[in-house]
Amino acid sequence: MQSNFLAKLFTITLLIFSLTVTAQFNEEHEGSLEEVSLKTKIKESINHHLLDTHDFIFFSDSETGKHYGFSLPVILWDEGFQLFSSSKFHHGETVAENNGNYYRLYHNKVYRTDAQGTVTLDDHNHPTQIKPFDFSITKSVLMIIVTGILMFFAFVGMAKSFKKGPIVTGAGRFLEPIILYIRDEIAIPNIGVNKYKKYMPYLLTVFFFVWFLNLFGLTPLGVNVTGNIAVTFALALITFIITQFSGNKNYWKHVFWMPGVPVPMKIILAPIELLGVIIKPFALMIRLYANIMAGHIVLMSLIGLIFVFQNWIGSSLSFVLSFAISLIELLVALLQAYIFTMLSALYFGFAVEEHDEAH
Repeated sequence: MQSNFLAKLFTITLLIFSLTVTAQFNEEHEGSLEEVSLKTKIKESINHHLLDTHDFIFFSDSETGKHYGFSLPVILWDEGFQLFSSSKFHHGETVAENNGNYYRLYHNKVYRTDAQGTVTLDDHNHPTQIKPFDFSITKSVLMIIVTGILMFFAFVGMAKSFKKGPIVTGAGRFLEPIILYIRDEIAIPNIGVNKYKKYMPYLLTVFFFVWFLNLFGLTPLGVNVTGNIAVTFALALITFIITQFSGNKNYWKHVFWMPGVPVPMKIILAPIELLGVIIKPFALMIRLYANIMAGHIVLMSLIGLIFVFQNWIGSSLSFVLSFAISLIELLVALLQAYIFTMLSALYFGFAVEEHDEAH
């Protein structure tokens, strides 16, 4: 406990010192065009890291304007399927033509336009052009597919090793303790020993899916899948659907007409309970999204400070802080997967729990 406290105190002290030095640096160099340009590049890099893209870029050379990576397929539904490579966009710099239609990237979204790439905005600064249905294989989608394939081969290999003997081999030695922990410490206590088995496939899938994607987000690949609210919304929606379809009569009775409660209170509490049914998956979605997004922003900002500082003290402190936050983010990656799985199991347990109305 004492060592953990000292580690946290050391990290906080470094952070305060780093912010103080940053403030002094900003005051001394305020108005410098070079500094403003550098800060703009850092902000653009952070935004590029956080947003989903139609190509997979490993790194870019700002001086030459070259991007090193590979293009991904663009799949649109616009008067029929439109299929072409994202290389036609040249990283959003040009208009893509396909089957006589013209498309342009605007804030990483595809809009149909004319040959000149004209984009008109309404009073709310929203494009007025037609936005086709986008089924493209983006960077986030690609990483989801890669994670799915990785999980498939890991668990299939583990299942095959069990056929050869009771002792698992290969990657299964790493996975088996985690699977047993999810079963014994998450599923059984929250759902019940008689009903947990049918939920185990989903709980295992969502735990490893979120965990692996969180870890990929900390690699130099620069993916931010679980920091995308559309992804966390889809995961929370699946948990919500499973919960509602699993709900027994006792579950719905405690939502709409609570037993043992006076009728006037039932009328007051029913809308609140119904609202709680919706708030639970919403909180599940926001918790994962906000924690991962905030972690990426903090880490990228600290890395950016290394280039902002023009002295060895500031850059060294920024590097140390970046390293410390990276270690914390490794813990957060596992913790968020655990929390999402735990709360999902808890909601399933609420839905299938049998109540003794006599008590």
